[in-house]
Amino acid sequence: MPRPTAQPAASPGTLRFSVLGPLAVHRDDRALPLGPLKQRVVLATLLASANTPVSVDALTDAVWPEEPPRTARKNLQVYVSALRALLAEDEGDRPRLSHVHGGYVLRVAEEEFDLLRFRSLVRAAEGQPSRPAARLLRQALDLWQGPPFGDDLRQSPRLAEEAERLELRHLTAYESWAEAELELGGAPAVAEGLRDLVERHPLRERLRSAWMSALSASGRQAEALAVYDDYRQLLARELGLEPSGAMVARYRAILAGAIAEPTRGPAAPAPAPARGPATSTAALPPDLVDFTGHGEELRDLVDLLEDDGTSSVVLLSGPAGAGKTTLAVRAAHLLGDRFADGRLRVSLRAPDGGARPLPAVLAEIGERMGRAGLSGPEAWREWLAEHRVLVILDDVPEERAVRPLLPCGGQGRVLLTARGQLGGLAPVHRVNVPPLGTAEAVQLLAGLVGPSRVRADREAALRIVRACGGSPLAVRVSGMRLAVLRHVPLREFADRLTDPAGALDELTSGDVSVRRWLARGWKALPEECGRHAGRLATGTGDGPFGLSEAAEALGCDERNAVRVVEGLIDAGIVTSPCGEVTAHAAQYELPHLVRLYARGTRHGTPVPASG
Repeated sequence: MPRPTAQPAASPGTLRFSVLGPLAVHRDDRALPLGPLKQRVVLATLLASANTPVSVDALTDAVWPEEPPRTARKNLQVYVSALRALLAEDEGDRPRLSHVHGGYVLRVAEEEFDLLRFRSLVRAAEGQPSRPAARLLRQALDLWQGPPFGDDLRQSPRLAEEAERLELRHLTAYESWAEAELELGGAPAVAEGLRDLVERHPLRERLRSAWMSALSASGRQAEALAVYDDYRQLLARELGLEPSGAMVARYRAILAGAIAEPTRGPAAPAPAPARGPATSTAALPPDLVDFTGHGEELRDLVDLLEDDGTSSVVLLSGPAGAGKTTLAVRAAHLLGDRFADGRLRVSLRAPDGGARPLPAVLAEIGERMGRAGLSGPEAWREWLAEHRVLVILDDVPEERAVRPLLPCGGQGRVLLTARGQLGGLAPVHRVNVPPLGTAEAVQLLAGLVGPSRVRADREAALRIVRACGGSPLAVRVSGMRLAVLRHVPLREFADRLTDPAGALDELTSGDVSVRRWLARGWKALPEECGRHAGRLATGTGDGPFGLSEAAEALGCDERNAVRVVEGLIDAGIVTSPCGEVTAHAAQYELPHLVRLYARGTRHGTPVPASG
């Protein structure tokens, strides 16, 4: 990917560029004439990748999507030359539009360009308390003057897709503003503002949920319940699906009259009240703007971390690619006010799949929190007890890798993520991270490839997310891959994923690979554990299996099969039934992608029979 180049500094009287509405360039208050349609397509394409080189091939594809003429390159040069002259400023200044690396780059400053300013304001709002977040998001939304690029430039498929992506970002920002505004008591304004958006995006659950909350908090319960009923019927008619558990819970709360002050999003609670100016360190990955699903788990997680009366340690567990880290980071961003002394994430798994050395982990924590020289676990625990910090210890491979880092009370909180259950740790609050629901997975896919592409072939989209087994990682990789392979129909990609022999090979986009992600944890499994998983994967079919099927696949009696299966549950390889049932009645399951990976590994001799 081309590397961004330096942005010029803005100065009085300089140019102003706009794409959040009709394409426009102003010098002071005077609109500049941007020339014929193809020249405007070139300018819009360069602005969409401002400060980053755009190849000649990409520009050609934007201007002539069907069959470029033989003179395409020369024509591009003419358009670029005209734009360069139009945008020229003082003589001797570095040209804004220049030729670099087999393409062209247009340099603009954040203050000059509405899109860069929009992105900056949205980023600034992330993790903020409700009042500043609502103010920053309102400023960002006020930059929009209509559909991106205007209607005429959407004749270019490349710009049409970019416009769809921008509209999704606008929609996400509007949802975040609505949730923040609801927390400040602005329900009536939110209720009216969301009506048109819901009509334009009827399957957007987060939008519906905010509208329901706004109507209910405005005393319009009957209308709020009608919004849910319309959504339920639409999902059933269009996709053959039911609303998510979080949406159902919101509906039941409104039905019971329990919603007086709505919470953040379909399931995320409001952040704690601000306690003065924030001075926290946030050594966290960015929060995903398209975070989707796991609303109930997010609500439970935030409640546990906010409650001073519960254990200082919470564990998120689930298979590889289930979205544990994304969920943990989301919660940490929401709790910026609660943990005023800092929030950070540190990985505990080494590149070879094993545990990182404890001194290396402590050194990284100390460096990120400005506490270099933590002498050992005792010094770390003492510091953790005295500070309101949230530490995400990510991808814990085994209990002994994390036990010395756990707090013994105090103000700090530790959030663990692990594929296994870490049964040797106590006391720990456990939150299981299940697969995404089908509707949530389709929503995530649509955000990556474009809603129109999903609407054009919903059946193929459903096949894709089901082949991903509800794994957010797999759905995201599929979406990223399809966003690049724009020529590949969803139906063809769905066919590829439903071929067990090649499915994992298709789940790769750039340097992100589902197979490598699975392999990283698999390496750390005891050899016997991997061998048992391989035998279960090949011997129990594609769905849930019972104890007798497990015993047959493992080549042992049921007493030994129980021990093996429960050991695989503890390792995060097999999922267990919900509720209390006897071992003989239980139905176990290998997550779909884990099953595919395990079938590709070599498995050894049967488990010896007991006795």
